[in-house]
Amino acid sequence: MAGPLRLKFDLHCHSRFSADGIAAPEDMVARARELGLGGFAITDHNTCACVDYFLDQGLMNASGEPVDGLLIIPGQEISTADGHLLALGARLPNVKGIASADAVRLIHEQGGLAVPAHPFDYFRSGIRQRVLDTLADLDALEVFNAATTWKSCNRQARDYAAARHLPMTAGSDAHHHQAVGRACTILEPERFNLASVLAAIKHPVGREERYITKKDAVLKTWHLLLMKIKRGGGRV
Repeated sequence: MAGPLRLKFDLHCHSRFSADGIAAPEDMVARARELGLGGFAITDHNTCACVDYFLDQGLMNASGEPVDGLLIIPGQEISTADGHLLALGARLPNVKGIASADAVRLIHEQGGLAVPAHPFDYFRSGIRQRVLDTLADLDALEVFNAATTWKSCNRQARDYAAARHLPMTAGSDAHHHQAVGRACTILEPERFNLASVLAAIKHPVGREERYITKKDAVLKTWHLLLMKIKRGGGRV
């Protein structure tokens, strides 16, 4: 009798459709396949343009079924008024600046999951604890971000999630395709499809935690600086 599915998912990835991203969507898919991932979440900043691209190119299935053994989770990293929030399994317009509580509501209306990204990394627009405490219906917390400013930020996130009994996720926060899969959440979904994977994110069975390489960190920082220069220093 076959055992349960056991799949690795990188739940925080950016493509070239993010203002600070440089990853070609096809390269992200190739990297995920190379690493043997079950899939990854595409969470570009304030846009689902890459979701549309994946669908147009046949790399993602609108039915929620995997394509050639790889499942891409539609999503977005929303720049709320309080900090960054991952919307997993939801396709939203640009709602940048919305209150975090309203963002959680919109995500849930689409059947998605609301997961604060790098919540204690105050250098990277993490949602502060005073706001987290007011968000009673979070679905999980990102407790390992491979690109976090300080490792202590991840420790704080783990401690907070444990105190609130929140499911704990990990993601690479990749902005270059080589960083995809540096950190993963290990899941055991009932079936290999979007609905089952989203349900499994609420009950993760483990994490793979590796920080991005110095090269990836330099690339991410360089493109973030270029983006801020182009936009006059505004936040992502």
